[in-house]
Amino acid sequence: MRSFRELGGLGRALMLALCGLLLFFSAAALEFPALSGRVVDEANILDPAARAALTDKLAALEAKTTDQLVVVTLKSLQGTSIEDYGVELGRRWRVGQKDKNNGVVLIVAPNERKVRIEVGYGLEGTLTDAVSRLIIENAIIPRFRANDFPGGINRGVDDIISVLTGDAAEWQQRAAKRPEATVNWSSLLVVLLVIFIFGLVFLTLVGAIPRDRGRRSRGGWWIGPSGSSWSSGSSGGFGGGFDGGFSGGGGSFGGGGSSGSW
Repeated sequence: MRSFRELGGLGRALMLALCGLLLFFSAAALEFPALSGRVVDEANILDPAARAALTDKLAALEAKTTDQLVVVTLKSLQGTSIEDYGVELGRRWRVGQKDKNNGVVLIVAPNERKVRIEVGYGLEGTLTDAVSRLIIENAIIPRFRANDFPGGINRGVDDIISVLTGDAAEWQQRAAKRPEATVNWSSLLVVLLVIFIFGLVFLTLVGAIPRDRGRRSRGGWWIGPSGSSWSSGSSGGFGGGFDGGFSGGGGSFGGGGSSGSW
């Protein structure tokens, strides 16, 4: 079997294009919680005191640095990976300032036992993938394995804040000392082939894509797949409600960050 590197340029381009189409359709079918504050506890794993303490901590971070860090717990990943869900959630919420893209989302999916730190474009050089992985493995997962969700989230938030408020170089040095995971190209090729097959089946079943999906890119209403809707402000962020009118500031996400499971 030929490896992904050995495929011709046209073959790679076709495969990546089909993967992109599949991810687009998957993202369009997802539902996302409303950005109701700096802590969105959809899975209900935090008590009111823990949510309030985290909210104060995140608000203080934004006041000091303008960086926006949001914590969200999910009832379900709806059958998709936490990586795909995370980048789409970041784009929907538009956490971070528009001119800085300095948003971070800490995502916890307790039912699937997954956690992710999703990092905006502007912070990828500070809160690197390696540093995010270090925080997840050292601070968050050990506590989650002990069923201490508030403790794991709180410790993870503290470490992220430590990176964003001036200790980034030290964190990056610590992360560099950890061995990097090697890429298993055979496994990657199998995954891509499975996605390719499912993409062909999906495209065959769908047949055609509706031209009007009820979405306006900015400054209007986005109509979700279930008919729900959220209003977006002029900055492109989603309106808050329970956290002093908190909303995203228009930041962009491209998939930076790291994930873990327990």
